[in-house]
Amino acid sequence: MGVDVLLGLQWGDEGKGKVVDVLAPKYDVVARFQGGPNAGHSLVFDGKKFVLHLIPSGIFQPNTINIIGNGVVIDPIILLEEIKGLEEAGIEVRKNLYIAHKAHLILPTHRCIDQASERSKGKDKIGSTLKGIGPTYMDKIGRNNLRVGDILLSDFEDRYKKLKAKHLKLMQLYGSNGQCEFLDNETAWFDAVDQLAKMQIVNGEYFINTLLDEGKSVLAEGAQGTLLDIDFGTYPFVTSSNTTTAGACVGLGIAPSKINKVIGIFKAYITRVGSGPFPTELFDETGKKMQDIGHEFGATTGRPRRCGWLDLVALRYAVMLNGVTELAMMKSDVLDSFETIKVATAYRTKDGKLSNEFLFSLNEINEIEYDEITGWQEPLPDYRKYADMPKTFKDYVAYIENAVGVPVKLVSIGPDRDETIMR
Repeated sequence: MGVDVLLGLQWGDEGKGKVVDVLAPKYDVVARFQGGPNAGHSLVFDGKKFVLHLIPSGIFQPNTINIIGNGVVIDPIILLEEIKGLEEAGIEVRKNLYIAHKAHLILPTHRCIDQASERSKGKDKIGSTLKGIGPTYMDKIGRNNLRVGDILLSDFEDRYKKLKAKHLKLMQLYGSNGQCEFLDNETAWFDAVDQLAKMQIVNGEYFINTLLDEGKSVLAEGAQGTLLDIDFGTYPFVTSSNTTTAGACVGLGIAPSKINKVIGIFKAYITRVGSGPFPTELFDETGKKMQDIGHEFGATTGRPRRCGWLDLVALRYAVMLNGVTELAMMKSDVLDSFETIKVATAYRTKDGKLSNEFLFSLNEINEIEYDEITGWQEPLPDYRKYADMPKTFKDYVAYIENAVGVPVKLVSIGPDRDETIMR
């Protein structure tokens, strides 16, 4: 059966949670492979909205196994709050949720460092969600951090105190006086750790490979998006993990040969939260219109998302890096009222050269080459069959497919689970 990977092809916020929710009934297992609680996957069904930060989006399927992989960084407080919220909504969580013992923990002081680091950057700040993600991955790579499996050891508290002391010294380098609002959560953090210790903690890589050996089908769920990848994104305005298909292998402990389909998610336009370059960003009423119609505000932070036209240079780049085999186009209905839709096809650099490559520095772009496409100007949510949809809309889909060489198999025409058309 193997593993299908589902991930974002832009700067995150593409609608991955909804697609996982739609596809989850076809899979035995849904597994998160990277990121932390900075990710907010929104799902809407039965008139209710849920936002998941750490728990895989397959949790709403009663018979689906959900795994938080070793590549994820976990804040125990946020995880327990998320579980509590789902349980209050009548969702059974603990029976089907498994946590890899090699997943790393976010400490209260990680959030303190995150806050102090951002403040020290001034106008050059990254746009961190201040959830402690970056500092946790720094400690992971620096071979200093605590993992979920450590909470089961007798000397866990001593290990915690040692790492905390190091963090307090580091905060001084950022000009902090050692005071931090997140330290007030230390008691709650240890209470959450105690509850985490009672959950189903597993040897993640053996657990998932045993499921594969038994013939189980797995959907690997990515967070953030390709253009935020620590290696291939718009560095340094990126996240701290590998958001690409390769990240699924190291984030779950599976071999590349186990991967089957790669499902790439993108919006019919493009958005970005936080700082960093954005070639097709719109600063006019058109961008504001996209933002308003699309309700473009961060699921985790509530921050307004910057909006712009679809960037084919970036989309082709993401398809190449991930080995995408099929596409899902989200928020198509947001463009319903646009008479003309523009799509970026190439960049012209400051030295006058035309480039079809996603550049090392997007600041070298002088202008954007665009194609203009006639809009469909009809409400897409009125349709339930692709064959019946407006020809101008189907022309837009065909244009994208031809440009990137990958078929669009799913089209989202609204936020609800039912507002999804499979081709």
